[in-house]
Amino acid sequence: MSSAGQIAIETGESPGRRALRRFAQHKLAMFGLVVVVIFVVAAVFAPWIAPYDPLETSWSRLRQPPSWAHPFGTDENGRDVLSRVLHGARASLMAGVIAVGGAALIGVPIGLLAGLGGKWMDMVISRVADAMLSIPFLILAIALAAFLGPALENAMLAIAISASPIFVRLARGMALDARSTDWVEAARAMGNPPWRIGLLHVLPNILPPLLVQATLAIAEAIIAEASLSFLGLGQQPPNPSWGSMLNSAQRFIESAPWLAIFPGLAIFLVVLAFNLVGDGLRDALDPRSQKR
Repeated sequence: MSSAGQIAIETGESPGRRALRRFAQHKLAMFGLVVVVIFVVAAVFAPWIAPYDPLETSWSRLRQPPSWAHPFGTDENGRDVLSRVLHGARASLMAGVIAVGGAALIGVPIGLLAGLGGKWMDMVISRVADAMLSIPFLILAIALAAFLGPALENAMLAIAISASPIFVRLARGMALDARSTDWVEAARAMGNPPWRIGLLHVLPNILPPLLVQATLAIAEAIIAEASLSFLGLGQQPPNPSWGSMLNSAQRFIESAPWLAIFPGLAIFLVVLAFNLVGDGLRDALDPRSQKR
């Protein structure tokens, strides 16, 4: 054990405070957290931050390059690109958070049921989850979104269903590990049903890896939402979305490259930021981590 770890034990530092300290010492994770906060603030306050109405068209300013009046330029309909990027952050972040939250709500209880519910239950749930995981995540999301119909809400539902097997497998594996522990055996000996054991005894102990997985899954969900919007299956025009903005920009990639650069850069930054935060959380919450 390192000297810092010995000091932590000697001073009675709680695991939560130790994890926060480790996370704060992770420079890339802190950078990612700052970027995430900036995007969240921009999305929440977009109506007040955006200099123009994102839906306002003007035939006198079609595809104008970046300037003081329009820092990100204007699009093919004369709309301010900066305003549309800010409002598009709402759709992307909302889709990421809501879709991953839905995936966790679907996958975690099913995974706990598979791990604690017996052999046959485990076999059925595991085979279904393996079948869904055999299909690439984005392909499955596109198929479900096409079946449900083009809309942001349907895209979020498709992403949630497609991402749920990851949480099923994670919760199942953690539940199987916990099932053989003394405290679960004691809870079972006291007559607690499997659902109570999973909810009160297993779930609190698997929250750290679930939090890490959720953070990383948000980045994948944002890419999925942008892809679905690019294909016309997500946010519908004229409402702004980074994916639909990229779809419109492909026709003007040579004459007006800023139409693709800024929404593409927004996707890159926010996805990178969530991945950095997820990596930092994984290092901070891992009890075997050597970073003190």
